[in-house]
Amino acid sequence: MTMLAVEKLNVAYGPIQALRDLDITVNAGEIVGLIGANGAGKTSLLRTISGLVTARSGSIRFLGDEIHCVATGKIVRAGIAHVPEGRRVWPDMTVEENLVLGGVVAGKGSAASRLNDVLLSFPELRSRLQQKAGTLSGGEQQMLAIGRGLMSSPKLLMLDEPSLGLAPVVVQRVKEIIGALNREGLTVLLSEQNARLALGATHRAYVLAEGRVVSSGTPQELMQKADLIAAYLGESEQVPDTGDAK
Repeated sequence: MTMLAVEKLNVAYGPIQALRDLDITVNAGEIVGLIGANGAGKTSLLRTISGLVTARSGSIRFLGDEIHCVATGKIVRAGIAHVPEGRRVWPDMTVEENLVLGGVVAGKGSAASRLNDVLLSFPELRSRLQQKAGTLSGGEQQMLAIGRGLMSSPKLLMLDEPSLGLAPVVVQRVKEIIGALNREGLTVLLSEQNARLALGATHRAYVLAEGRVVSSGTPQELMQKADLIAAYLGESEQVPDTGDAK
């Protein structure tokens, strides 16, 4: 089943065209990657899906319903959570306050139950509930940002550069978390400059450049395109193990 369908999407910031006739689909139960250099359009795409940016033209459908020009709060209530680049936690609030605020728009089920579910996925945060978010390490803040997104009980979780600024061991932990959430039934749209993480954690991926999709396929298919890897990913390595995404 197609969960998200983006068709002929065009986005511009004044005279600067950020997305150009962009098409992607995300099926229920998948982890789909968006790969490309800084400025390729990945963040603009996620922000447009979330309703934070208004497209000039095109269509965005979520579970069959058009969400183009729908208010962000309604998009969250429909089942899309967006974990932004740079984590964006509220530094002067406690870990618990950050998490609880993430579930305010959910309007369904028990906040205490959702909080417990998040802490089961992120046990590192349980002992830090009363600690200010700004005092956490980068990896802990990323876990908090993802946990805050999960508090709205989403059907689709969008992650923007979750590995940014993290040590390799923490990046591996983030990859494991993404895989575990997916195995529990969550659909994920993952935006990453880190091609190794993206191709190691996804079922399919789209390569973006200058606001366009220049290639797409499974990790194995993309890693066979040496010219594509050199031009857009800056790597010529063998495809990484994708076991976490299966």
